[in-house]
Amino acid sequence: MEAGMKTTLIRLRDALKALADPLVAERSKRFFKEPVKMYGIKTPEVTQLAKAWFRDIKDRPKAEIFALCDALWASGYHEEGLVACHWSYALRRQYEPADFATLHGWIAEHVSNWALCDTLCNHTVGTFLEMYPEFLPELKQWTRSDNRWLRRAAAVSLIVPARRGKLLPEILNIADLLLTDGDDLVQKGYGWALKAASEAQPDAVFDFVMRRKSKMPRTALRYAIEKLPPDMKARAMER
Repeated sequence: MEAGMKTTLIRLRDALKALADPLVAERSKRFFKEPVKMYGIKTPEVTQLAKAWFRDIKDRPKAEIFALCDALWASGYHEEGLVACHWSYALRRQYEPADFATLHGWIAEHVSNWALCDTLCNHTVGTFLEMYPEFLPELKQWTRSDNRWLRRAAAVSLIVPARRGKLLPEILNIADLLLTDGDDLVQKGYGWALKAASEAQPDAVFDFVMRRKSKMPRTALRYAIEKLPPDMKARAMER
């Protein structure tokens, strides 16, 4: 990493440490089942800091900013991961096909909780897939991974397009592949994707659920039908 960017990284970490609050860290950790390494900064403050600092580096080459993101992810700190998510999404107009390997690597190697998974995948990965739909089949491979975050990512990367009525066949296919996954965070992930799809295409999601509800875990089912009309929800919940 170039010397100027190393300096940026050091100064950014100093800024994060200055905002650190052990009480916030303790309260925030309650939202996660797994251990989470935190400074203790509220998410809106991290977002504000990430945006402010990006203004100082936005004209640097994308490769340099992605290298900074690599370093932030590698730290293991939750807040540094959030900054990396915001910076990678801010570069969305510069995405190119070769970036898919980088995004996959961040999920596989560094994502360690549902919040980082969703922040990265809803925005950065989802936008990339809309720009380069030829990579959508790769999500099927993620559903077979031993890594729970890749499996969740396969679903939650499609949520923003789902709300706009896009990529329904892919969403239903991913939900099918994850249908009986035993991990509740994966169940919630694909249930959330179905719920998002139901906002634009309720009949299609209702039909999908009714055909599979005998096999679908109740956690996923409840997420999937949350925004369906009351009569559909009642029928879906019938045994």
